[in-house]
Amino acid sequence: MKDEFVAASAVRFVRNLEAPAKKIRTFLTEAARLPEWYGEGQIEPREGGAVRLMGGHVRGVVTAWRPHQFLAYSWNVHGPGESASRFPISYLEFTIQDTRLTLVHRPIPGEMQSQTMMGWHTMLDLIEAGLAGHFPKRSDVFPKNAERYGVDISKLKSEGASRKIGRA
Repeated sequence: MKDEFVAASAVRFVRNLEAPAKKIRTFLTEAARLPEWYGEGQIEPREGGAVRLMGGHVRGVVTAWRPHQFLAYSWNVHGPGESASRFPISYLEFTIQDTRLTLVHRPIPGEMQSQTMMGWHTMLDLIEAGLAGHFPKRSDVFPKNAERYGVDISKLKSEGASRKIGRA
């Protein structure tokens, strides 16, 4: 067997938001705010805390918690009733600097890159709108981002995802 260097893909978004760091963090972590951009869920506010989003469709563990500055957690997609995911685990990081939010999600399998870009672009659009006091439905925002990234929503890779993206 040979040791090797393996390059991994990531997606990165940077948004300048019209809100203070504390309000941005509130949108990212508080159970009452999560449905406005991601769906029902919970992120325990501590390192080692559980992450359960979209009714357990996404599960992980908080790996870094620095209030108003940095949040990181593992990320794994589960199908209905699955205790073990058939997808590789990945990691999500949110960095907040004043009013700037940077999101990094890695690694992203090649066949999932466009879908992941579309999804996070949409979620960040919803956060930005929510911070401004507007609350569009996710299903109204997804189509323009699907077109932007060349994603056919009817053929999403993860089972059940097409049903879940229309919620909210």
